[in-house]
Amino acid sequence: MDKQHVGLLGATSLVGGCIQQQLLNKNWRITAFSRKKIRNSHTHITWLQLGTKFQPIPHTNNKIVIWICAAPIWVLPEYFDLLLTYGIQRIVILSSTSRFTKNVSSDQNEQHTAQLLIKSEDQVQTWARINNVEWIILRPTLIYGMGRDKNITEIARFILRFGFFPLLGAAKGLRQPIHATDVSTACILALEALNLKNCTYNLTGGETLTYRDMVKRIFSALNKKPRLIRIPLWLLRLIIPIMRRIPRYRLWTAAMAERMNQDLVFNSLNTQQDLHFSPGSFVLSAKDLP
Repeated sequence: MDKQHVGLLGATSLVGGCIQQQLLNKNWRITAFSRKKIRNSHTHITWLQLGTKFQPIPHTNNKIVIWICAAPIWVLPEYFDLLLTYGIQRIVILSSTSRFTKNVSSDQNEQHTAQLLIKSEDQVQTWARINNVEWIILRPTLIYGMGRDKNITEIARFILRFGFFPLLGAAKGLRQPIHATDVSTACILALEALNLKNCTYNLTGGETLTYRDMVKRIFSALNKKPRLIRIPLWLLRLIIPIMRRIPRYRLWTAAMAERMNQDLVFNSLNTQQDLHFSPGSFVLSAKDLP
């Protein structure tokens, strides 16, 4: 395998951007694929634009045998032909622990997301087996960082806008937030661990804390005194439809609030041992905030 060259799908995503920087720091050559048109900004990156369907790209004599997919796993089957055209031999793919946590959600859309993750993982494994491609699937927990995530950043924006944050009951459900740079590090470690293949790993942050304490940590990072308001579920169900009229909160659901008191934790000891992976604690720097 050419360890100096990697294909990267989802290169403009939050984690994809972190992967780019870390690979460049290690002197890898990157062929980055995006549906957006990107101006080349580094001599070690070649950008190629993709449509919704794969169209053969010329000049594929130079094989790309090692790949990372930082795009949503359910779009990967669209590009199976592309990967085979480049002679793929190994791929690291991001999925999500939501395949477990949202599968029992009270919200049908969230259940659909979980089923989509499950189906996509199965598709990838079947395709890889048929085509003799080595694969590793990584399932991160709650990803945050760079002010671009849809979890911590949205809580911070709510606090900045309204000055408080609503909690359902005690909000004692446990969380293991993981920074996007740690997810990126795990992807590269998995890529380089050639002794590992055809396996899945859960990725967690290095700290476990309650949802309530997580929100208090966000207040602290914003240099604000925590203002947490406990709201009963019946009231929250009345408020959420009103909040969803605001475009930024259109995806909020009662199920999201219900999970504030559910433990969403995973054992990642084998991930840390096999990949020699040491994720950091939940720490928010200025660049992680909106």
